[in-house]
Formats: sequence, structure tokens, C-alpha cells
Amino acid sequence: MLKTPAYAALSAQSPLLPFAIERRQPGPRDVLIDILYCGICHSDLHQVRNEWGSSSYPMVPGHEIIGVVADIGAEVSRWRVGDRAGVGCFVDSCRACEPCREGEEQYCERGASFTYNSCEQDGVTPTYGGYSTRITVDQDYLLRIPPGLAAERAAPLLCAGITCYAPLRRFGVSAGQRVAVLGLGGLGHMGVKLAKAMGAEVTVLSRSADKQADALRLGADDFVATADPEALSRHQGRFHLLLDTVSARHDFNACLQLLRRDGTMVLVGMGDPSPLAPGALILHRRRLAGSLIGGIRETQEMLDFCAARGVQAEVEVIPIQQVNEAYERMLRSDVRYRFVIDLASLRA
Repeated sequence: MLKTPAYAALSAQSPLLPFAIERRQPGPRDVLIDILYCGICHSDLHQVRNEWGSSSYPMVPGHEIIGVVADIGAEVSRWRVGDRAGVGCFVDSCRACEPCREGEEQYCERGASFTYNSCEQDGVTPTYGGYSTRITVDQDYLLRIPPGLAAERAAPLLCAGITCYAPLRRFGVSAGQRVAVLGLGGLGHMGVKLAKAMGAEVTVLSRSADKQADALRLGADDFVATADPEALSRHQGRFHLLLDTVSARHDFNACLQLLRRDGTMVLVGMGDPSPLAPGALILHRRRLAGSLIGGIRETQEMLDFCAARGVQAEVEVIPIQQVNEAYERMLRSDVRYRFVIDLASLRA
């Protein structure tokens, strides 16, 4: 086993603190990654503080991992020492169920092994995430980071990027369509960039009028301040797709009214339930859908798309010693738009 420096939460009430974990030596199909950067996702905070009721401790968060291959197993064929590699939201799955066979490992029927706060496929060994200096992963669950993507700006693509890319592709966003992105945060800013890169006309919907300049800078064509009910009413029936990235409670019915006939509203934020009026769907054959990240194949497709189109996350790079402050700032929406930890700060 490899003793590995990390930062961990020991309980739902404790701050993240220096901690040591054990990583396995690479088996025949394993790749050992020296971690360079790890993004901070809002779900890290939810899980550290047990807000979803499923946390186990000690917990080492982090599932937006970019690093360099440091060692490989004897049977590894697709990776060489020195290659740039990424690890996203899961590190294994059963490989036998229908979703796994179809490249949709995130929907594994047995249960994917998520990168942290989960277990390996043995159901016993805990997984630890990227707030650490290295990680060992089976070669089939690694992602190749294309040239042209800066490592620190590519890290959030492995969660925020694929979370937005997957539904945009699934529901056929294409040139000339009108897409609304609800919320301009870590997810929303990636939704804007990706939809624009697909050729859509993009409108940001946000309660914060002070984000208008940022929305336009990121590529949006229009901005609507949702705190003004009159503003929303002027856009009813306008959009082919509405990407809902908001995690707080909000009015689904008002959002659905913004869709044209056969339009789709896709939930990617984990917001509280909202009462739903069936007429908002029925009268214009609208759809309300949900989407969860993407499989390995689609995540690689997303990375290649981003490299080809120059799409990268907007980040603030921090040393790991500032992670607890970053969590508090994230709660205040005081980040533009994703914190990324420089793991060199943990090796120093």
C-alpha cells in the first residue's frame, strides 16, 4: 500500500484537515496517477456535511482530478508514464449490467464505485477522492486529457462539463436552436460555453442581475433577471431547451412556460422538489427530464469537443490549505466560477 497525504473530513461537523490514506499499489490493469489539480464541486460540500444523509467518514472529497501517470500495471496497454490523465465522478462499475455494457456506467444497476464516499466493487473497501496527492484507478476508467486544455481549467470539465454536455447532446441541441441556462454558477457557466460551442443561441436566466456582464462575456446572447416576473412572462414559449442547474427550490412551472412546443427542461441541479402543474407539460407537449454526468465514452467525447472548440472552465486556483475558506465562499457564491486545488501545495 502507498501512504498518501490528503485532506479529509472526520465528521459532518469537522473542517477538512490533513490526513493520511492508503492507495493500492498498481495491479495488472491499474494506473497510478500523481494528482496535479482537483476541482471543488458543490456536491463535495453537500457530502462532507452529510446534507444528503449518506456520508461516511473519514471522507476525502474530490472527483474532478487531473494528473500525470506515475506507474502502470503489467497489462496496461493504453497508458504510458508521463501521460496526462483524468479521473471523474466514478472509478469502477459492475461492467456486466445493461447500462455498463452500453457505456452508461454512471447508471450501473449494481452501483458504480464513485470516486469518494463510496466503495470499490467488493462492497467493502472505501474510495477516497482527489484532495490527495495520488490515486490508483483501473485503466478503463481513466480519461485522456487532450493537448490544448490547461490542466487546472480542464479539471472541472470532469464533473461540471460532462453534467452539462450530456443533456445538451442527448436532447439534440444544434445550431440555431434557442437554449436557456438557469443559474450562472459552476454548472451554469459550463452550460453557457458548451451550448454556444454547439451553435445555439444562449440566454442566461439568473436572479443576480449583477451577473449579466459575466454571462455575455462567457458567450451568452441574452440575459433575463428572473427576480422580475414580468421579465419571465415576456419570454414564454421561446426556448427549445432549458438547462436547469439550480440546487435551491424554485418554480418549475414558471420555467416550463418558457419552453416552446416539444421543448425540454432538464434538471441537473439537485434542488428541493417543486409542485408541478401537469398543464405546463400537457398543453404544449413539453418534457421535464433529468440527467446525471456521463459514461467514460461520452466524457472522453466531451473532453475532445472542448479541446477542439477551446472550451475550458473559469477557475480560481487555491492551495489546499484554503479549502475550508473556499467552502464558505462557495456558499456565498463568491467564486467565478470553480475553485481548483493545486495539489503541489500538499506536497510542499
